[in-house]
Amino acid sequence: MLTEVTATRYVTPLREGGSLPGIVEADDLGTYVMKFTGAGQGRKTLVAEVVCGQLGRRLGLRVPDLVTIQLDPVIGLSEPDQEVQELLKASGGLNLGMDFLPGSLGFDPLAYEVDAAEAGKVVWFDALTNNVDRSWRNPNMLVWHGDLWLIDHGATMIWHHNWPGAAASAAKPYDASDHALARFGPDVAAAAAELAPQVTEDLLTEIAAEVPDEWLVDEPGFDSADALRRSYVEALLPRAATIHERVTVGAPTRSGPSRAPGWLTDHPTPWPHSTRTSTKDTAQ
Repeated sequence: MLTEVTATRYVTPLREGGSLPGIVEADDLGTYVMKFTGAGQGRKTLVAEVVCGQLGRRLGLRVPDLVTIQLDPVIGLSEPDQEVQELLKASGGLNLGMDFLPGSLGFDPLAYEVDAAEAGKVVWFDALTNNVDRSWRNPNMLVWHGDLWLIDHGATMIWHHNWPGAAASAAKPYDASDHALARFGPDVAAAAAELAPQVTEDLLTEIAAEVPDEWLVDEPGFDSADALRRSYVEALLPRAATIHERVTVGAPTRSGPSRAPGWLTDHPTPWPHSTRTSTKDTAQ
């Protein structure tokens, strides 16, 4: 299970994304990038962060350590930004944290080379999880101590926004033409040969068990958190075996809108916006 810590100080917001994550300090003396249950994108982004982040780590990819963070909104009383205050008030209880990597730099494909083997593993992993948010527009990768680290998996497994259509969605191909690592000639076949056999039913079941119950309750069509966890296993397991056959890498679209879904790219303004019961959690 994920380690649970308690937030002791809210340090600063990170305004690069629509969910307004923040840097916090915790009672284990760690510093984390915290993602909130009360953010407009909903708790499913936190579920995706856990399932995909932990899966990536188990496959040997570099993903910052994840923890759950208990938040008492009182720590935001001195925060001068009303937007942040509203977010903290809406997020009391259990939230998600990922280890803060001090001094890391955003990945720049013109400044950092990635070999075909590593690029292939990342592209295969993103194809498996249907990550629509690791493009040249927004790589969601960091370089830390000379190594490539993967962050921000909230926009993966988009089928979990519409479970009745999940099987059909999970069976779709993956277009990696705009992937941030497409230019490095990713060896997806070699990655699949190495990684796909590791994605077993037992592994996926163990990972799904790490998602807190409170992020899984009240999902239409499911009578328990464990039943919902099982659906994540059933979506990912067959995809792991064959997705490499359906990955395409064509010419990137150097202009045009992002392919990310609207719930990810639309920044809700003005605050406060819908929080725990956000229609964005159920409208897909």
